[in-house]
Amino acid sequence: MKAKRKDMCTQLLERYNTQGKACLQRILTGDKSWVHLYDPECKAQAMEYRHKTSISLRKFKVVASARKVLFPLFWDMDGVVHMEFLEQGQTLNSERYISTLRALKPRLRRVRRDKDSILQHDNARRHTSRQTQNAIKQLELTTLPHLAHSPDLAPSYYYLFPQLKKYLKGHHYDNDEEVVADVRRWCRRQSSELFADGVRRLVKRLRLCVDRNGDYVEN
Repeated sequence: MKAKRKDMCTQLLERYNTQGKACLQRILTGDKSWVHLYDPECKAQAMEYRHKTSISLRKFKVVASARKVLFPLFWDMDGVVHMEFLEQGQTLNSERYISTLRALKPRLRRVRRDKDSILQHDNARRHTSRQTQNAIKQLELTTLPHLAHSPDLAPSYYYLFPQLKKYLKGHHYDNDEEVVADVRRWCRRQSSELFADGVRRLVKRLRLCVDRNGDYVEN
């Protein structure tokens, strides 16, 4: 597995070394995540609101709400290109993912216009199934190689989702619509530089992975 990761990273770095910034501008990265209607603050966040000399009160353990919303999100160096929020009970299987890709295609034409896009998603079953691969060919989408168990090389997981979830921690939402609206607002408020920085960091992570002979890259 490590050898395969190193080979993949080497191939991507060779492409970057040849194409430079243009290579990064082509990347359209996509992943799915969950957002809870309530996700408690971590200990470090809670400490930010208390002076170091103030009395520490004992707190009961609080867990995230059972109710949560699943959403796939696609973004590039300029910002969010497309996102969807699934109905409660829906799963992101091959059929549902193909529906998402079909909705993504016209968004690419409107948002990215003449930019040539390369889709980066992992090799989950819904992405690699024959049904999905046929749809990708029909939609004329180009994909980047990405190995299993490599969230450390996926910009959404090592960069965007952690920032979004840090913002959401401690917020209470009464229903799905409220958390969906806040996720959309957060995405709209972010500058293009934030998204560009997330993609640029991929190059550093690819190099670290190669230097470590394919080992996992810690945050």
